[in-house]
Amino acid sequence: MIFGRNVGHLTFPYIAARLREISYQRRNKDLPWLTQAANQFLGNYLLASDVGLEFGSGRSTLWFAKRVKRVVSVEHDYNWYKLVKDRLHQEGINNVDYRFLNADTHNDEQMAVATRAITNQLEMDSFDFVLVDGVCRDVCAREAIRLLRPGGILVIDNVNRHLPSNCASPESRSYELGPDGMVWGEVLSHLASWRHYWTSSGVTDTAIYFKPGCVNAHRLALGGG
Repeated sequence: MIFGRNVGHLTFPYIAARLREISYQRRNKDLPWLTQAANQFLGNYLLASDVGLEFGSGRSTLWFAKRVKRVVSVEHDYNWYKLVKDRLHQEGINNVDYRFLNADTHNDEQMAVATRAITNQLEMDSFDFVLVDGVCRDVCAREAIRLLRPGGILVIDNVNRHLPSNCASPESRSYELGPDGMVWGEVLSHLASWRHYWTSSGVTDTAIYFKPGCVNAHRLALGGG
């Protein structure tokens, strides 16, 4: 421990992975802040006709908006919300339904209620993809399951911190620990029958889950499904 911090993950493999991650992010400042493998997958998989939802905005918002038909984006940090909104305006992007949800005025329970209030305004089985990369991720992931259309994909960033795996990334949950709380347990039970693609940088993980159902034939031709 150094100044109260757990540094047990500071092994040579982790340090090498961290340096690779820093280099990748510096070279790809316009890509979503996900693992390289996840970004490569999404770049091949997404279609211009897709409609997506993301919890947590930023580089991903602009990247998605330039590739798909429409994006609904939910952000909880007002200063960040203003920054991204200005960037969307500057680049003339008008296919983003950008919504602000103020986390500063909510405790965890109120935040969960506020998140459900937003998702209740959205149509079930209406999104081709949902990215969970913001606050209240357990509730967002649970809501995403019903919002995705059959054949859609659920993308969970930092998934290793919430769902059990054999991953070596820091803060990963072991199978002995299990999911991070009751809601994540519900999410895991829903996802048990879903195909998934779990990616790791050695620093953090992004998992992509495929909701059972018909997959667009064009995706299969591209090798995405």
